[in-house]
Amino acid sequence: MNTDNHKPLAVLAFSGGLDTSFCAVWLREQGFRVHSVHVNTGGLDETAIQAVEQRALQCGAEQHVSIDAREDLFNSHLRFLLYANARRGAGYPLCVSSERLCQAMHVARHAKTHGADAIVHGSTGAGNDQLRFDTVFQVMAAQCSLLTPVRELALSRAEEVDYLAQHGVEVDAATGKYSVNAGMWGLTVGGIETHSSWESLPAEAWPMQVCPDKPPVEITLGFERGIPVSLNGEELAAVEIIEKLNEFGASYGIGRGMHLGDTVLGIKGRVGYSAPAAHILIEAHRELEKLTLSAAQQFWKESLGNLYGKMVHEGQALDPLCADLEALLESSQKMVSGQVRILLRNDSLAVLGSRSPNSLMAIQPAAYGEQTSGWSGAEVAAHNRLHAMQMQLCWQQKQKAVAGAEL
Repeated sequence: MNTDNHKPLAVLAFSGGLDTSFCAVWLREQGFRVHSVHVNTGGLDETAIQAVEQRALQCGAEQHVSIDAREDLFNSHLRFLLYANARRGAGYPLCVSSERLCQAMHVARHAKTHGADAIVHGSTGAGNDQLRFDTVFQVMAAQCSLLTPVRELALSRAEEVDYLAQHGVEVDAATGKYSVNAGMWGLTVGGIETHSSWESLPAEAWPMQVCPDKPPVEITLGFERGIPVSLNGEELAAVEIIEKLNEFGASYGIGRGMHLGDTVLGIKGRVGYSAPAAHILIEAHRELEKLTLSAAQQFWKESLGNLYGKMVHEGQALDPLCADLEALLESSQKMVSGQVRILLRNDSLAVLGSRSPNSLMAIQPAAYGEQTSGWSGAEVAAHNRLHAMQMQLCWQQKQKAVAGAEL
């Protein structure tokens, strides 16, 4: 008789790193059957994905599932961040937050499908990821006990390495000088320099080096209703475009920077990031919106887009307000179709031009700074007089008050 079937089932969000390897072994020691779930949101090749599976089985997972979630990541998360032109601190394009939410949602679905007793992640007690996993798991897998062994036990990395060695699992104790988290929307880099607000990361910290002698190159991006659909005239799926732009743009150092911001736990955090595709696409998309959207649409979409990015960053993607904002963002993209020309050069890009069948510039009754057929000189003079009227009244009242105070 197989008594394992009577043991409780724990579903573990598994990356193959030290923390989740520790969780897998620890869960087995606590009497759980373990299903490990690896959710691929980009940044890994097939060899790396296979290595994750081998590590899970080595750590005692009864079953390991690898889910290719790149397309779902774009359709369910990234496209809305692109619609919103969302960037934290006017630079960082939310590389990690949307990926963690997507991963957590897939793990929660697996736990629900398999009737898991517990759902588990390996985040520590510091940082934003723990909140993202906790929130999604508590909403989507409320029937499961939430276990966080690394956070609860507060072990050092050396203690985790020793524990695994005692259970026949050898891992490299060296963590490296820099930690890199790679995904489809970009990668982040942490190191001793990011613990300070003054220091910058050296060239060797970045996984891909910039080629200083690369000549400038022009590319053309095509969009349909806000979604990237072509690169240099070749029709491609959005995921393919993102992956190509990441590889190509990284060699120019495009989308690389340092982000200093507020964590959801109330402290300041700093991290290096390299997000070539996100940077290029957001710049191109924003230019196309300038051509096709009204001034009011642009103003309110920027304001609400910032709110949407903040909620995603803080793990609130399942709040009903996020769905409301997504509906507004999607509606705003009905006319955002066309092409944008971009010049890439070392460490920078320049938008060269844009065109669209929905261009508002193409049908306006005047050329900026030139003559107009849409209104007469007298009409615009009357408009400008009325435009200044309330300011004029306020100015007069202010002068009256000043004069009275001087008496």
